Amino acid sequence: MKALSQMLDRLLRSNFVANYGSVFVLILLCAYYSYMTYGEQQPISEAAGIEVANTISESISPGESVLIVIRNTVGDRLFATALEKQLQKNEVEVLDTISGSPADLRKTMEEIGAAGTSLGAIATHHAGAQFGPIRKDNLAKHQEIYPSLSGVEVFIPNSYYWPTFLTRENLLNVVNQNADVAIIAIGMTMVIITAGIDLSVGSILAVSAVVTAIALQSLGGADASVTTMAFCAFLGVFACLLCGLFNGVMVTFFRVPAFIVTLAAMMIARGVALILAVRYQSYLSGGTTEGTPEAIKITTQSFSALGNGEIFSIPIPILLMLGLYGLAHYIMGHTAFGRYLYAVGGNAEAARLSGVPVTAVLIAVYAICATMAGIGGVVDASRFEGGRPNAGELYELQVIAAVVVGGTSLAGGEGRIFGTLTGAMIIAVIQNGLNMAGVKSYEQKVVFGLLILGAVVIDQFKKRR
Repeated sequence: MKALSQMLDRLLRSNFVANYGSVFVLILLCAYYSYMTYGEQQPISEAAGIEVANTISESISPGESVLIVIRNTVGDRLFATALEKQLQKNEVEVLDTISGSPADLRKTMEEIGAAGTSLGAIATHHAGAQFGPIRKDNLAKHQEIYPSLSGVEVFIPNSYYWPTFLTRENLLNVVNQNADVAIIAIGMTMVIITAGIDLSVGSILAVSAVVTAIALQSLGGADASVTTMAFCAFLGVFACLLCGLFNGVMVTFFRVPAFIVTLAAMMIARGVALILAVRYQSYLSGGTTEGTPEAIKITTQSFSALGNGEIFSIPIPILLMLGLYGLAHYIMGHTAFGRYLYAVGGNAEAARLSGVPVTAVLIAVYAICATMAGIGGVVDASRFEGGRPNAGELYELQVIAAVVVGGTSLAGGEGRIFGTLTGAMIIAVIQNGLNMAGVKSYEQKVVFGLLILGAVVIDQFKKRR
């Protein structure tokens, strides 16, 4: 027992655990979910669509047409577009593309059968449960009723075995869906390193989303220019910057504990977001809006590119997140401001006596944290094409979990931006795994709460050692 304790003590003291422990945890989680999701995969890509089109062209008789069946997703639409283009190139007629529910597909097949249309093939990426009417048993029933469907075959891409978790689509989705949380975690890292806390980031995100949406609809609407969109996004982020300055001033000049200040700011900001949404919707309707206000819809189509677009097949929110982390890494590791953060978190009074502008540093970190939340709000508004006054609920839980799991000490003076990025990815991977397992959102809150508690216990154990 004594030998085990000594080994654990040496392990916790080692630089490897301090610097790369969270990375090791992330690798273990990825390995576990990869093992649990290993199975047959149906490719859904442009290359798969071309492959199916060529196979169909060689198999069906001249004059027969093809029905394409897909889900209403971006990947399916790319698959269908490539499939249709290749079929047209091979001089094969595409009868229709169905992307609705199984009921829509069933109705279409009944219409084709009743009309006696010469249908030679059905093309899809996966003839599974989501496309019920084209499963073998259901297709056989249609063929018994409608003789014109007797020669119809279902064509799908050649499958392969690979973990569902490790598919490119899933990995990009894991990071993309949590990019706003990771962005906010940058500012939260700086706050926690100075021995503070900010519970208002989720509500501040909602303020940014609502302000951006209202400004965009009021100043440009559907015809807003790039300059107008940038200005409206700036207004949303600037409103959050003011919230952060308020938090910093209350913490420094009025000596109110950060927990109390940001708890109050959380409620105030959420109320402001709801009030703005209600007032704006009442203004549009010419009356009063009762109940919880709906999201303020953004009609500027090009604005959605920030949250839903891609550059070099990588979602823009991921690129934005990586750019901000690169900038934060440079600030934390290569500037005087970064050194000031650690000095203030380690011992604020000693830092003040050493000439560090403690008050300015504390105000700055709360302003930066709110600004990161503001950027997250703009991304949220773009992704959902509207300003949601209820956006960011309980984001503070995920953000703090990402920072603490990444190795930043709640006692202050210790933490790294790279560790926070790793912690954010750990949270994202856990959330993705829980979603795959069918765990409900309210049950996931228990997991994240225990995760924070466990990380803090480990941190305290390290300090005692």
